[in-house]
Amino acid sequence: MITVFAVQKWFRWEPRRWERSRGAGVVSKLTGWWRNRSSAAKVELYTRWSFHLFVLIEIMSFGLSAVASADGRTSSPAVSLSLFLLVCAHAVLIGFLSSRALDWIVGRRERPVRLAVVTSAVTAAACLAVLVLRKSGHVADTVASMLVLGMTCFATGTLVLCLKRVRHMWCVAPASAVGTGLAVLALGLPVGEVFGYVFGVLLSGLFLSFASGFSGWLLKAIYELDRARELQSQLAVAEERLRFGRDLHDVMGRNLAVIALKSELAVQLARRDRPEAVDQMIEVQRIAREAQREVRDVVRGYREADLSVELEGARGVLSAAGMSCRVEFEAGRELPADVQSALGWVVREATTNVLRHGDARSCVIRLTVDDEGTLTLLVENDGAPETPTGPPGSGLAGLRERLAVVDGTLSAGPVDGGRFRLLAEVPGRQLRGLEVRA
Repeated sequence: MITVFAVQKWFRWEPRRWERSRGAGVVSKLTGWWRNRSSAAKVELYTRWSFHLFVLIEIMSFGLSAVASADGRTSSPAVSLSLFLLVCAHAVLIGFLSSRALDWIVGRRERPVRLAVVTSAVTAAACLAVLVLRKSGHVADTVASMLVLGMTCFATGTLVLCLKRVRHMWCVAPASAVGTGLAVLALGLPVGEVFGYVFGVLLSGLFLSFASGFSGWLLKAIYELDRARELQSQLAVAEERLRFGRDLHDVMGRNLAVIALKSELAVQLARRDRPEAVDQMIEVQRIAREAQREVRDVVRGYREADLSVELEGARGVLSAAGMSCRVEFEAGRELPADVQSALGWVVREATTNVLRHGDARSCVIRLTVDDEGTLTLLVENDGAPETPTGPPGSGLAGLRERLAVVDGTLSAGPVDGGRFRLLAEVPGRQLRGLEVRA
């Protein structure tokens, strides 16, 4: 008993800090599935569950009305229950077709043509059965009209998702209205009811056709834009690789051609026991060393590039990836080579992170110097996820090591407004003796 009492007291008086931390962790796990999704995935999830909601709407609005109409005079409980099950089966079929159609829109499946045909046939048979029950007096007039309108309009909106062209989409609702009118007329129901069914199916079908068609078009357009943005990023990286290959080819092509010619000449001279072969091989050795030096210069140009070149390169790469990139710095500023190398690496790593992580649409890169001479490099972009989507990398740690060589510091993390900020600072003593203008 004493132990139980102690446990109860511990749970009652444990500090709120533990509860808040546990609660925050649970909330983060519950909401992370939404925050960590891309914009296209969020729109797809919203659209998909909107169509899944139509299943519940059809069942709750039209299926339950059939059960509620079982008053013993116009419809028996067995007929009402059968109509309710019919509406439930039709709603589930509509939801399954909408899910397959959305998969086709985003490019994950083939177009569900057979399922669309089956859905059309089931809808027509269900509506005809309700009209026959209406003709025989087993179903009330209001219940029959409501069931026919409900099943027809939801089927019309879902079938629109399976079509490619807009002019075909606009034909679904009129075709449904004409088919319903012909069925009502063939059963010998009053002419007034015929026009009522036709106009009801036409108006409700056009409304859901427009809503479904617009949702499908919007989802497809967003995914195409997302793929185009990814392709632009890949093209920007490929362009950078081509530039490196072109520079390396320009440097090595001439030297290797000269080495090949002089080596061939040295072989010919050696076969003839000519002393000039030694001179040619010495020349080949000199050209090979010169080629090594030029290759090191090319690689050094990428490892220790000029800071202004790196800033302009970041602007070009991010702009090619479809982002609005603003770079603010003063051209012609003289900086030590080690400072330029360290900050150049910061610009490269920050540009790579903007391309790979998050869903950025705009980026600001700003290089400033304050009154005390401290050099500050700011890289800030939007679209940053609130929580990391993967394990932490070593890029930022490497940047801190490079900045430590020039006594610099680096800070990075999310800020207000869903933005991510990377800030690198180099103290003014590293710039002493140089003319630096803010």
